[in-house]
Amino acid sequence: MRKHIDIFFFLVISIGLLACQEAPLSEIEEITKDSPSIVGTPEYLDSPYVTAGNRVYMVGHQNGTFPPLGWHIPGEMGGIWNHPIKLMDGFSAKLILDYNKEIVLDNATAFTNYPYANRLDFDLSEHGVSVQQWNYVPDDLEGIIIEYVFKNTTSEDIAADFEFTAFSDLRPTWLGEQTGMIDGGDTAETWGHLGWLFSDKNWVAVYESEVAANEARSNISPMPGNGIAGSVLNSILVPANSTYSQKFFIAGSYNSQEEALATLSALKNDPHGLLTSKKERYEELQNQAKLTIPDKELQETFEWLKYNSDWLVRTVPEIGTAIGAGIPDYPWLFGVDSEYALQGYMMIGQQDAVYNTIEMIDSVSWATNGNGRIIHEMSTNGAVFNPGNINETPQWATLIWEIYKWNGDREFLDKYFPQVEAGLEWLLAENDDNGNLFPDGYGMMEIHGLSSEMIDVASYTQKAFVDAAFMADELGKTELATDYREKARILAQRINEDFWSEEFGSYADFISTDEKALHLIDDAIIRADTLGKPWAVEELRATRQAILDNPSDEERPFVVHHNWVVNTPMEVGLADPEKAMVALETAKNYVNPFGMFVTGIDRDESAGSDDGSFEGTKLFSYVGAVMTLPTGVQVIAENNYGRPDQALNYLQRMVRSFSYALPGSMYEVSPDYGMMTQAWNIYSFAVPITRQFFGVNPMASEKTIYLSPLMPSDWEEASLENIKIGDQEFSFFYSRSGDQNKIEVVQSGELWNIVFLNNEDPISINTEKASFTW
Repeated sequence: MRKHIDIFFFLVISIGLLACQEAPLSEIEEITKDSPSIVGTPEYLDSPYVTAGNRVYMVGHQNGTFPPLGWHIPGEMGGIWNHPIKLMDGFSAKLILDYNKEIVLDNATAFTNYPYANRLDFDLSEHGVSVQQWNYVPDDLEGIIIEYVFKNTTSEDIAADFEFTAFSDLRPTWLGEQTGMIDGGDTAETWGHLGWLFSDKNWVAVYESEVAANEARSNISPMPGNGIAGSVLNSILVPANSTYSQKFFIAGSYNSQEEALATLSALKNDPHGLLTSKKERYEELQNQAKLTIPDKELQETFEWLKYNSDWLVRTVPEIGTAIGAGIPDYPWLFGVDSEYALQGYMMIGQQDAVYNTIEMIDSVSWATNGNGRIIHEMSTNGAVFNPGNINETPQWATLIWEIYKWNGDREFLDKYFPQVEAGLEWLLAENDDNGNLFPDGYGMMEIHGLSSEMIDVASYTQKAFVDAAFMADELGKTELATDYREKARILAQRINEDFWSEEFGSYADFISTDEKALHLIDDAIIRADTLGKPWAVEELRATRQAILDNPSDEERPFVVHHNWVVNTPMEVGLADPEKAMVALETAKNYVNPFGMFVTGIDRDESAGSDDGSFEGTKLFSYVGAVMTLPTGVQVIAENNYGRPDQALNYLQRMVRSFSYALPGSMYEVSPDYGMMTQAWNIYSFAVPITRQFFGVNPMASEKTIYLSPLMPSDWEEASLENIKIGDQEFSFFYSRSGDQNKIEVVQSGELWNIVFLNNEDPISINTEKASFTW
């Protein structure tokens, strides 16, 4: 097996005596050297990363291992995925040195993330060599390229053997059994002299080295499942003071061997050309919605969230293209996640993802429900898990209106308004038995039993009728618009009256009967006691006693959990200003340095000072969590009531979790739990920055932008460039000198009206450069 033992033995003995110098950059380093990159922290090397593509993505650990990961399919959400199937659990690599000394590449000393690739560094300096592992997934191909770069820092050639082992695991994604996808045992055959081909029915995974192997062998995979381990071993020679690289091409198909081999050929044809092409596309993403602000940490976070958003685009041609909610456990379609996220995607110019996802939600919801109800969750095999929570249907109306404001496309509105109209009819006809316009059922808080008249459902329903009225007006449905506006008016009034709790200085979690509230309180006491929250237990017991002492036969509002959704009346702007100010101050009791607690009773007396990592349970849970979406909702709520400095404070809390665990990404649960990349994070940043700080509120159908900047006091200069609205691009440049504020709007092509609203009387200008002061 060894062919260079004598040479290598000589090198090992003499290496300490040889003069060393820096090895030149490899070709892949030359390609990536001018790209943004972030090096991770050593403490999180044993935590996940993702190498993303729209067809294939890979999830492993930053140290080079592929441990069991995830809970949707327990232990199986890592590895290499080509939805709706998995290809491999991962791979391993090792150098075999003199006298069969083996060095397994499973202990990387550094992990570096690029927008379109990642790099793992292995320090083997005692042997005179270092190794880089590069991962990248070309656009639109069902495959991934793994490239190893060996650097020799000595003045003598270094020889060794190199072994690469892939662990197949051809299996269906979540809910595969509902679509007839049954996992069988993998089979394996050598692929020429270069690699292995694995099969399970018509599912295929194949890999190939660019160097012919000296030896190939297979065995049962040590990973969970029905996979096979297929290894190839070849000899390498790293010239003195130079580099040597070797690529491995991994391809797959859920249809046929022919498709997998065609992809393999495409990967091999021009791997660095594919990487360069993807790099150039990401440079375009970087320049779209380009933010420049004094807060450089927030600026960098915003830039990388644009990349994160692209990582979550999934294409399964038989089903379509849409954004997934998060990686690793939510890589498929969600209604509500998309309804938040796509507003942000539109603002950062990723419009294809917006239109494709909306089309999928619309078609699947019609096919599944047929009544306007919007689905909650669908796997990439087309199996719908949940036909829809109550909040998702009204939030669909708001999404469609917000996107129409940005594209002005009448055909878009004609196509999707029928789902809006049917959904609002279903919402009240099927879910409002008492006729008070508050739909009953589960909203954002998926707490068992919390399915009464929920504050978030009520708030989003009110906003839906506001937005649906605008759409009905656009479509000439005057009577419908009048009906919707009246419902919105009544809902705003009733929410402010019926949901408000003067005692707690907050909107209530829900409206319900005493009996149901007491059950929920009993459950909440157990939860708070288990988590060691004595203040919450005391408060809940007092609430319970107050109900028993003052019983009511009527449904009434209850403050029990202090869930983040009590802030949705401020998020949608329906809260009375006086109540809003009180509620926004109350919300400060339920934050820590990373943002808002999902469930307020989970916070403890150290909230606001505890900067430790969130300790998740062994079983996946959001108990005790601080999350980006609740914090983003709070940012928007603060801005809606003229408090940009408080809004910026919440943004900065979220920024603390950026790159905390995975460099270049922001976890769903702050700072390091749950999904390592999450779609709705872009809602929490793009909406407040674009629509509120810069005040950009377009009406593309009128070729008009309504402008009302609301800048944080610390920002004396800020710009937001290359914003796509309709078929135009706009750039916004803000500055402050003393007490005077100025904003300049630059546009090209057909000139639109810019209507400035910050002065007492609106000002309308339609020049290439429009400048406003206030």
